[in-house]
Amino acid sequence: MRTTLLLLAISWTSWWYTPDQLGQHYFQAGQYEQAAKTFEDPMWQGTAWYRAGEFEKAAQAFSRRSTDVAKFNAGDAWLMRGKYDLAIACYEEALRKRPGWKEAEENLALAKARAEKVKQEGGDLGDQEEGADEIVFDKKESGGQDTEVESDKATSDKAVQAIWLRQVQTKPADFMKAKFSYQAAQEESP
Repeated sequence: MRTTLLLLAISWTSWWYTPDQLGQHYFQAGQYEQAAKTFEDPMWQGTAWYRAGEFEKAAQAFSRRSTDVAKFNAGDAWLMRGKYDLAIACYEEALRKRPGWKEAEENLALAKARAEKVKQEGGDLGDQEEGADEIVFDKKESGGQDTEVESDKATSDKAVQAIWLRQVQTKPADFMKAKFSYQAAQEESP
């Protein structure tokens, strides 16, 4: 009986709303995966997949459009997925379509830097999907090795976070929420 009522409710709403309107409802409720499955518009679908943390699906949705914003957003999704070469290609395409786009230039530089670090042995692997092949413990050496972090590199996470806050194309309420969260995090750090 309960399932029947649920199916009736879903079919009832589908009579009154377009898929994009229904997707918008799910998106505003924070049900990003359901929204992504419902949206027909590739940009909204990609944004919902991005918010759901499904970066590869987001990039694929954005790739269905050829606008500068779609290429930029696809670059962001590939960057978050750790596919730096694909991200670089998307940012370069976005810059071909809109030369001088500051955010695209910054993200392109970031993607190139991350790609270069991945190529270095033991470098930063971004989302940690690729890891060490083998962990070897040196039992002959006593003690460990101290690592010092330079002060300008220690803040690199904040710089990266600030760049990401500027990148996500979303509604003003979400932007303000992210901005205040970023500012609160900055105030908490010494």
